[in-house]
Amino acid sequence: MTTMSPTEEALALFSSRGHEHHGEVIDQQSHALQSAVLAQAAGADDALVVATLLHDIGHLVVATDHGPRSDRSIDDDHHEAVGARWVAPRFGPIVARSIALHVLAKRYRCTVDPSYFDTLSPASIETLHAQGGLLDTAAVARFEAHPGCADALALRGWDEAAKDPHVTTVGLEEFRALLERVAIYEG
Repeated sequence: MTTMSPTEEALALFSSRGHEHHGEVIDQQSHALQSAVLAQAAGADDALVVATLLHDIGHLVVATDHGPRSDRSIDDDHHEAVGARWVAPRFGPIVARSIALHVLAKRYRCTVDPSYFDTLSPASIETLHAQGGLLDTAAVARFEAHPGCADALALRGWDEAAKDPHVTTVGLEEFRALLERVAIYEG
């Protein structure tokens, strides 16, 4: 029995489910690629580029595409937590931390900079409410004190900017070597 490497597992998820949209105008693979290209262009380190590429992998790990959702009264897949749990043993805790915090980073940015709300896609607006909405003062302070705050905020910026149906990026294979450098191998 052959076990897939962490890189092969990630690429397989994109191959089998990357065509799904999860409420956005572009599919998950295009969104991941656009996000990662933006992170690279900004000079992010390898771990943060991988986190940006894999930030929504939790959507691909669970259930199926719900398509355009009209009822977002619940956050039905908690993709940031699912993704972080999936990523941690494969790509490490620093990569997982940024993924785990990217939803909280959206809530934080909307709280401290109300004009950020105007940059959100319709799907991000709907999920903002389902994910708990704005933060209270104590939650803002906790997030600001978190050691992953800066990376999560950077990831969040690239996340929201990476939803353009007119942008063409490199393919997933262009990230294979980067994924391999960050991947964790036992033994």
